[in-house]
Parts: sequence; structure tokens; C-alpha cells
Amino acid sequence: MAAAAPVASQAQAVLRGRLCDPGFVHSALRSSSDTNYSKLKYLVASSVSEACNNSVLLLGPRGCGKAAVVDMVLEDLKKEHPDAISVIRLNGMLHSDDNCATKEIARQLCLEHQLSFSKMASSDDNTEFIIDMLRECGLAHKTILFILEEFDLFAQGKQRLLYSLLDAMQSLTSQAVVIGVSCRLDADQLLEKRVRSRFSHRKLLFVPSSLEDTQRLVEHLLILANDSGLPANYITDYNSRLPNIFSDKKFKGILKYLMVADATTSSILRFLFRAVSYMDMESGFLSMESFVKALSSMQRQPKMDSLQDLSILELYILVCMHRLEDKEQSSYNFTSIMKEYRSIQDAYKTSDKYTSTVCFRAFEHLLDRELISFGDSRGRNQALEYRPVKLLVSSRELAQSLKLNTTCPAVLQKLFDRERYM
Repeated sequence: MAAAAPVASQAQAVLRGRLCDPGFVHSALRSSSDTNYSKLKYLVASSVSEACNNSVLLLGPRGCGKAAVVDMVLEDLKKEHPDAISVIRLNGMLHSDDNCATKEIARQLCLEHQLSFSKMASSDDNTEFIIDMLRECGLAHKTILFILEEFDLFAQGKQRLLYSLLDAMQSLTSQAVVIGVSCRLDADQLLEKRVRSRFSHRKLLFVPSSLEDTQRLVEHLLILANDSGLPANYITDYNSRLPNIFSDKKFKGILKYLMVADATTSSILRFLFRAVSYMDMESGFLSMESFVKALSSMQRQPKMDSLQDLSILELYILVCMHRLEDKEQSSYNFTSIMKEYRSIQDAYKTSDKYTSTVCFRAFEHLLDRELISFGDSRGRNQALEYRPVKLLVSSRELAQSLKLNTTCPAVLQKLFDRERYM
């Protein structure tokens, strides 16, 4: 068993390297002609070879692989056309201001073509320089690719940058492709009429993967190849165990849960990275327990951890606040909570009876833990017990914490499970 640990560590390193390499994660896309990778590559490659202008939007939720596909296409095209492509990258979070964006484009063009860049140049000078470079690159049969990440942020304001780029691309001498990347599916609808008329209206939608596609991705990432640099007998033993895990109903249930919660590729990668981290180092193999622990660690919530550490009195206060909200009491304070608490004690004659001073300390502790908060910023000069408060814990979270708390009185659980109020 001890001898398996070094090999398991090597296997962990190989698997982690795969999971952190977007090229390997999405390499299966290269084998199909119907993927967004193939469509984008064809569009850009034809623009380069035929010396024409183009524009396209890649739309889909965050983490679905838009940026990875763009990087794969650029990597392939740079190998095929090493001297015919120049890449300019902008991000809407950094360069949504038109002046800042034109300055950054001019800086990257100067860097790409080994020209001197003037920080003192005006926005008009930079715009004129960009147009001149588009013309010169077009005459030299060199395509400039503009990658605009967070494209929707460029579509705010006067959209001068987008207009200038797309308008310059109307010239016969220019040779450029604009690739917009956005998580907003309506990004093209944000464009002004003058910009939209110059845009080619090509869109590639990245939709969440199906369960079958996700399972194929998991198999692609976890099955070790013979050239992984690991002992051949270990690779055989390791791979022989995986089909039993993949066919297990428990594993399929975990995948279904992940698909419902977040079906993006990045979410699956985070889950698999955790599973690999929970690899059994004694046996040196992945097991079902590795995936169960990975899911459990992803489901952990700081608020639930805080709820499990609460005292009985603090749970009473939270249940009282929940009952007051169920009674549609729009505003309540510590005094209202104490009235509800006393009514419960009088009705059930429990031994969990505390003085107002002790209850107030528990109330302050809940405020410190941010499980409850003040309703508004008004009344700061009021005493704490008279300031309106609100509950920051959902009904589901409170119900789960009561079930998990082994010291929770049966009457408190009963109060929560039955009618919300008496």
C-alpha cells in the first residue's frame, strides 16, 4: 500500500494538469464538424484566407467554454497562418470607456508590430492610427482579430468604439474580424441602429451540456492514456475501476444534481478537481467515496455551519422570528420576539425558559453572526431592543439546521413543522 502512494501522487498531478488545461478539456470539440469550435474556426479561417471582414458574437452563460473555444481557434490559426494574424484583446470590465479602449488597441498594435507607442496621443490620434493600421494590414494581407470579452459592456453609452471598428471594416482595404464574447443572450439587441447595420449578425450560442455529453466529458478527463507517464499496470488497474463508478446509480445521481445546480463546464471541472483531491492515497485509485466527498464539499455553506453551532435559545429566537414573518408581521423588534417567545413558553410549559437579559445577549450574538440584521438604517439612535430587525435565514435553511442539531428540543421542531403560528 505504501508503494502506491507515490504513483497515486503522480496520477493526481496528471489528472489535475488535465483539468487545468482548457486545450485538453475541450480537445474533443476538434473531432466534430458541428461544434461551435468548428464553426468559429471556419468563419475566421475563411476571413483570413479570402481577405474579407467579419464579425460574430459568442453568447452563453459564464463558464460554458466560450473563451476556451476562442483560445483554441487562435492557437490553431496561428500555427496554420503564423504571419497572417494579429490579435487584439479587450475586456469590457477594463476598457468599456471609448478613450481607454482606443488607447489600449493602439498600444497592442504598436507592441504587435514593433512600433513606438505614445502615451500622450489623443483619442482622435489613436482612432486615426487604428484606421491606418487596418488599411496597412489589409494591404499586407494580414488579418487583425479583435476579441471583445464582456461585449455587452461595450454596447453601453455612445458605442463609439464599436462604430469606429465596424465602420472602418466597411473599407475594401481593411481586413479584420470582430469576435464579441458575452454572457447576455440579448447582447446584439443592445447595439444602436448605426452599429447594428454594420454588424454581420452572426451568433454562436453556447448551451448547457446534456447529461450524456457531461458523462462523456468526465470519462474523457478521468481515463488515463497509455502515454501518461505512469506504470502500465497502474494505468490498467486504474482505468478498469472507472466503468463501475460511471455506471453506479449514485454517481449518475451526483451528475444529475450538478446539472440541475450548474451545468457549465467550469462547474464540472471544479467538482472533478475536488474528486481527484479526495483520491484514496492508500489504494491509489479514485472511488465512489471520492465523488461523494467532492459533492459534499461543494454543498457546504458558511451560513449552515453557523446555524449548527447555535445554542437552544438562539434557535428559539430564530423560530420566533420565522413565526412572526409567517403571521405577515411586516415590522418587529426584540420586544416583539420576546412576546412570541413568552407565548410559546406559556403554551408548552418547557424548561427552556430564560430571562430577558440572557435572551438579549443571544439576540446580539445572532446580529454579530449576521443571521439576522436590522430592517433599515433609520433609528440608529434607538435602543437595540426597539429597532426593527429581519431574518437572514430561509425557511429551508432553518428547517435543515433544526434537524441536524442533535440538542434541538422536540417542541421546537414541532413548532416549526406544524402550523406556523397558533
